[in-house]
Amino acid sequence: METVETITVTVEGGIQGDFRGTIKPGGKGRRQVTLIERIDWEAAMAEVGHTIAWSERRSNLLVEGLDLPQVPGVRLRIGAEVVLEITRETDPCERMEALAPGLKAALLPDWRGGACARVKVGGTIAIGDAIGIEEP
Repeated sequence: METVETITVTVEGGIQGDFRGTIKPGGKGRRQVTLIERIDWEAAMAEVGHTIAWSERRSNLLVEGLDLPQVPGVRLRIGAEVVLEITRETDPCERMEALAPGLKAALLPDWRGGACARVKVGGTIAIGDAIGIEEP
């Protein structure tokens, strides 16, 4: 995992450089981009008594100032161009338990582990870009 200032997001490939965002033949792209809220990560860290960097969660985007919708189909706009559609909750894996005992359980309530999304409109995003719910 690496943190970058700007990145390209495409409908075909998700986040540039992340092979998991590429839609496979016959696939739906339900996990092209993963997002986690800063406040949720910090709450999980407090619960397990650690200060592990959010990037260890392996989410693509850290969101601040927006309560991620827990409803598949809701669309988010990031910056001027990118539109993502929430598809499902991101399930915490056993890797979280290896990082800190109890972390997997701490990420389970209230979608604290984040949300998965598919790219509806690609473009470029940057740290500090506004994120909000796209009105239909």
